[in-house]
Amino acid sequence: METQEELYFEHHIFCCLNERKPGHKRGSCIESGGQKLFNYLKSRIKELGYKGQIRVNKSGCLDRCELGPVIVIYPEAVWYSYHSFEDIEEIIQSHIQEGKVVERLKLDPQQTEPRNAAQKG
Repeated sequence: METQEELYFEHHIFCCLNERKPGHKRGSCIESGGQKLFNYLKSRIKELGYKGQIRVNKSGCLDRCELGPVIVIYPEAVWYSYHSFEDIEEIIQSHIQEGKVVERLKLDPQQTEPRNAAQKG
């Protein structure tokens, strides 16, 4: 396994920007506001001076459509569903700056429903 010194980027963030036809049964990250959130995340990372340390990329479908918009952060391979600028700020502060997973936004590997819907049932 590579050490932090051997990694090309300290963090590599993939943001799903998949788009399906409106009303598709699985939805899509674009339809869920993914583009606006991607733009905000990318601008905040740049604004905070992480040039060369953190890469924020657009991604095609990450196959977690019902939970979107979705990002995955490597090298930790932590998946998040996020819906607001506040969620992004929390991910930046906790995950990127402090190295702590944001449990309330984290997606479990087998999760197929948003956390609030899963808790109701």
